[in-house]
Amino acid sequence: MAENALPGRNLFGAGFMVAAMSLFAVEDALFKSVTVTMGPGQATVLFGLAGLAIYVALSRRAKEPVLTPEILRPHLLIRTGFEIVGRLFFALALAFAPLSITSAILQAAPLVVVAGAALFLGETVGRRRWTAMSVGFVGVLLILRPTPEQFRPEALFALAGMIGFAGRDLATRASPVTVSARQLGTLGFLVVTCAGFLILPFDAAPPRLPASAEAGKLLLTGCVGVAAYTALTRAMRTGEVAVVAPFRYSRLLVALVFAVVFFDERPDALVLTGAALIVGSGLYTLARSHRSAD
Repeated sequence: MAENALPGRNLFGAGFMVAAMSLFAVEDALFKSVTVTMGPGQATVLFGLAGLAIYVALSRRAKEPVLTPEILRPHLLIRTGFEIVGRLFFALALAFAPLSITSAILQAAPLVVVAGAALFLGETVGRRRWTAMSVGFVGVLLILRPTPEQFRPEALFALAGMIGFAGRDLATRASPVTVSARQLGTLGFLVVTCAGFLILPFDAAPPRLPASAEAGKLLLTGCVGVAAYTALTRAMRTGEVAVVAPFRYSRLLVALVFAVVFFDERPDALVLTGAALIVGSGLYTLARSHRSAD
């Protein structure tokens, strides 16, 4: 890549990343709005089927197999298991926990990925980055509430979902390059559907046909999810990771706006302080990871 082409590519990469994160925040808000009137299990199943149908159509259009035997490789099976955990608990978090809290805790996933890479993949992480990650985890504790009187048990759904997504991202590093983005997307939405079926028996009401408004929102959620995943892939393949990755935290800003405007949430000082600690430590960790092992 020519050096003088980097600024332009990085600008486009950052733009794709902001677009992806904004779309993911829209997806979360749409899904949460559906779970007001529909059980999270059924909503997750229908959302998964909508995204699955879109990715199958895209694969057919590209004249490639919808799935490949490569998905049965151990690394991808592990990735699938983590994603089921992430999708299952994240759906429950969106249904039962405030959007602001769920989105803030999700931002700790990159910190868990770095810690996991050090513990399980043998990557070098120095004292400064361990300190920064510790600060980020303190931010998570602040959001969960530090005292028994204020503890928010529903936020544990978001914590479990975040850990599942971090495990998925770690396993993705070992995914074979022969699996296309469309095939990974198909697998991802297949996992979403499976997670929905696992939640379904615990829905308060039995499954029913969705109302037209609910069906429209779920279809739109699937379309937005596919667009977000596509933009994320373009972002990571267009610019330098060190430049593009920090824009991932724009998702939290958009989610906070949606939480206040559409769900009448009022994040308090502990939530905002915890979110600031998570984002700040994440940005510092990303910066250090591309400068040295310190």
